[in-house]
Amino acid sequence: MQNTLDKSRRDELIDAAAHLFREQGYERTTVRDLAQAVGMQSGSLFYHFKNKAEILEAVMAKGVTDITINAEAALQHDIAPIEKLRSLIREHLKALLGSSQHALEVLLYEWHSLSPEARERIVELRDRYEAIWQVVLDEVARDGLLPDDTAFLRKMLFGSMNWTVQWFRPNGNMSINELADRMLKLICR
Repeated sequence: MQNTLDKSRRDELIDAAAHLFREQGYERTTVRDLAQAVGMQSGSLFYHFKNKAEILEAVMAKGVTDITINAEAALQHDIAPIEKLRSLIREHLKALLGSSQHALEVLLYEWHSLSPEARERIVELRDRYEAIWQVVLDEVARDGLLPDDTAFLRKMLFGSMNWTVQWFRPNGNMSINELADRMLKLICR
């Protein structure tokens, strides 16, 4: 039972850190801020993490891991490559604009705050996620629906999707699914 409570408390801390790092920035967020956000003493954080830098890495790792799991789950169905791509776009946007928003925004905007060693570990996780996309983009290109330069297309798509955090409003004139469909329509032949 203790391990479950420790994991739950650790997850609660990661979620609170994601929110604070996004709202205040990593550098301006103090250990005291983090502890206060989850109702614990500052020193108690170090039961779960060695330091604030380790918390930052955990936030980013959780964001990338969660979005990778969602992408893999979306591809479990036997569907046409173009539908796989539609699913990947939708899942990316849902995570970025919904459930994992703060963690993924921290990944996008606090990258420079990672140590070189932590950056390498996060890059490994990111590369796993991007490899899923690359396989699907290549399948869709083989079907003649996308340009052949799928590696560049993948980077362009991520840039476009990741920028939506700046302008997309969930209560605006289009849903996340409609946004995904419009993006797909723009890139397909």
